[in-house]
Amino acid sequence: MNWKAIKYTLPLTLFVNALVSFRATGWQVWTTVLVAFLVVPLLELVLPASPRNMTDDVEEKIARSSWFNVCLYLMVPLQFIAAYSFLHSMQQPDISVSDRVGRILAMGLLCGIFGINVGHELGHRVSPLNQFLSRCMLLSSLYMHFNIDHNKGHHKNVATPLDPGSARYNESLYHFIIRMQLGTYRVAWTIATTDQRKNGKLFIYNRMFQFTLLELAYCSLIVLLFGWLILGYYILSALSGIILFQAVSYIQHYGLSRKATGEGRYERVMPRHSWDSDHILGRLILFELGRHSDHHYLASRRYQVLRHHDDAPQLPTGYAGSMLLAAVPPLWFSIMNKRIKEKAGR
Repeated sequence: MNWKAIKYTLPLTLFVNALVSFRATGWQVWTTVLVAFLVVPLLELVLPASPRNMTDDVEEKIARSSWFNVCLYLMVPLQFIAAYSFLHSMQQPDISVSDRVGRILAMGLLCGIFGINVGHELGHRVSPLNQFLSRCMLLSSLYMHFNIDHNKGHHKNVATPLDPGSARYNESLYHFIIRMQLGTYRVAWTIATTDQRKNGKLFIYNRMFQFTLLELAYCSLIVLLFGWLILGYYILSALSGIILFQAVSYIQHYGLSRKATGEGRYERVMPRHSWDSDHILGRLILFELGRHSDHHYLASRRYQVLRHHDDAPQLPTGYAGSMLLAAVPPLWFSIMNKRIKEKAGR
């Protein structure tokens, strides 16, 4: 076993916290939210960030190790176990509004951190197994269109006006969430329809049509097993997970842009076009999502070997803390706009 993979089992603590939330009442219901948005940000203020990269020899060995895949694959059954536990817990009679909200947000954290984020990592791999597992995870978050828009839209058009997933300079988080949700869904349908027609296939082979049917079938199964009210709670949890991930997207590319080279073309995506966070705790919980610059620079690179780039601009703190800053637009603008001018040469 490659012992360096052990550190990527840290996200299991969030699953444990969520299961506690689904069974508890009172303040304990909120432990998952408190860990994610109080404990983690405070620790990242204290713990030093690490820009260190592996040596070439170590990186080659790590890249080949199957144990890092095991860490990802483990999250798939756990996500659906957690979803079932959540749905079952919401059937309990006479639980307070506060307890319901806490459980919805706990499940929402799992939908965003694991459903979408792990689905994102697996979705960049070409094998049928990885693609299947990616879509399972995205299905758990009712966000399957991400599989199309992200790979064929976002990575191509990131940091340009063509990408609804890149936050513009002086654009608030709240405006961005609405624009991204509508824009990425439209882009996914456009890409899927173009592919379908290009391949000369019937509409039933349109991937967005198929994904829509899968999400409807998944929701129908929930109604069949738990009822319409519980489906409503699940949709709210998925929506909170989607908003969480869109907040991540906001801080990853805020205000950064690629130069136009003429005729609708732009310069190549470089590390300077994404915000990085080298804070260790967030990197482990999010499977190195904090090293987002290298991910865009070389999308095929596995999460465990993503690199720090000296020319990649750094967020003021980890992802959780940065999202809290972004929730207060004047505070976010006062910090980030200055960094853009200094680091990105705006």
